[in-house]
Amino acid sequence: MDASAAATPAPGDEPVITDNPARSRYELRVGGEQAGQVTYHLRAQAGGEDISLLHTEVGEEYEGKGLAGRLARFALDDARRRGLRVLPYCPYIRTWIGRHPEYLDLVPEDRRPEFGL
Repeated sequence: MDASAAATPAPGDEPVITDNPARSRYELRVGGEQAGQVTYHLRAQAGGEDISLLHTEVGEEYEGKGLAGRLARFALDDARRRGLRVLPYCPYIRTWIGRHPEYLDLVPEDRRPEFGL
């Protein structure tokens, strides 16, 4: 397959990301197949609720297509929408926030040094 064919998704192959709260993860599907996920843990605390983003994973066959970044953005946008404080334990999410400072406000200021942010 040439590079131009790989860059253009086939009909029905557009990535779809959903929250699966029963499994505590955001799931990425491509063409109906599970292609990746971000696992998380929700915890109620005084003053609000935290979402610990624990691990980002994309299947080997889907790597290099920007899908992990889509997962990160989806998870962080969902946290913002829900008013959750983000604890980025996942190294990928942590690095992604560092490259996208518009999401830094989701990480509690007093916890940022813990994550190198």
